[in-house]
Amino acid sequence: DALPPLLAPVPLSAPRGSRTVINAQVARVAIVVLNWNGSTDTLRCLDAVARQIDVNPVIIVVDNNSEDESLHRLRPLAASGRIVLLENDSNDGFAGGVNVGITYALEGGFDAVALLNNDAVPQPRWLVELVTAMNESKAAIVTGLLLDEAGSKVDSAGDFYSWWGMPFPRARGEDADQAPASGFVASASGGATLYRSDVFREIGLFDENFFAYFEDVDLSLRAQSALLRVYYTRDAVAFHARGSSSSQVSGLTTYQSFKNLPLLAIKNVPGRYLPLLWARFSLLYGALLVNAIRTGRGKPALRGMRSAITLTFTYALTERRRIQRLRQLSAQGFTRLMSPHDPWQRQPPSSRRP
Repeated sequence: DALPPLLAPVPLSAPRGSRTVINAQVARVAIVVLNWNGSTDTLRCLDAVARQIDVNPVIIVVDNNSEDESLHRLRPLAASGRIVLLENDSNDGFAGGVNVGITYALEGGFDAVALLNNDAVPQPRWLVELVTAMNESKAAIVTGLLLDEAGSKVDSAGDFYSWWGMPFPRARGEDADQAPASGFVASASGGATLYRSDVFREIGLFDENFFAYFEDVDLSLRAQSALLRVYYTRDAVAFHARGSSSSQVSGLTTYQSFKNLPLLAIKNVPGRYLPLLWARFSLLYGALLVNAIRTGRGKPALRGMRSAITLTFTYALTERRRIQRLRQLSAQGFTRLMSPHDPWQRQPPSSRRP
């Protein structure tokens, strides 16, 4: 069957071959919550997870070598059987941390794995709406509607990837009651998304070279290239206090963004379109660097750029060859995932189409 339209009038290219992964019904679900020095947020999140209705998930908490009172507060929950607690010996970032939980879930034979930020509070029907949408849409990845902490504005309704090499949360800042209708999207937010277990078996786990930021977009684009569809449902709602972990480390967001944005393009954009995107991306990347220097964030930005250059030649080019060799989605089909949004505009991108 042809892939459905991606919020656009032009349909995506028809896939080659069958995708048996999207036909199985999801029943057994695990939820992975990552904690790093954020036990207060995590406990609030776990309380909301415990109130989910119609689905009885196994809750896996991965602690990324916290230095606060997190383990003291989480270990009693594990001893009581309310959660499975996995304790890392180091802080492996979002990608490495959730990979530990995902691996545990895969070994346990779960049909799907939900990722939920510890600073997110899901509504009682959040998980059942994700499962329902996954079973009905036959998508491999289903993301929900993230609202801000007050529930008044949209934080994310899935993500897009622009022709300037910049991912952006759809509809961010729009009024909650104006959130986009459910439909297929380019990418899912790792902060509140359900993944079929077979996705990880087929395309691999989150790329730990990203550490944090845009690793969720990278995984979604790899899934799309393997003809595994990404769906957004407006009915799965969670509130998100954005940035509670990253704010603990000065310069982290800047460093990771400058490091990861080039890797995202190098790995995933088909060769036919990479020169055009790279020309635009270089202009945007340079402008972002100038702005970072002007606003006192020059050091982490330059460190991120140096890390990106190193990783390009030691890792990303080799990984690109592997991904592009295995890509089943046509190059033209890949372009249907991309947004024409101009990042130089002051207005946020439209949420109505990619």
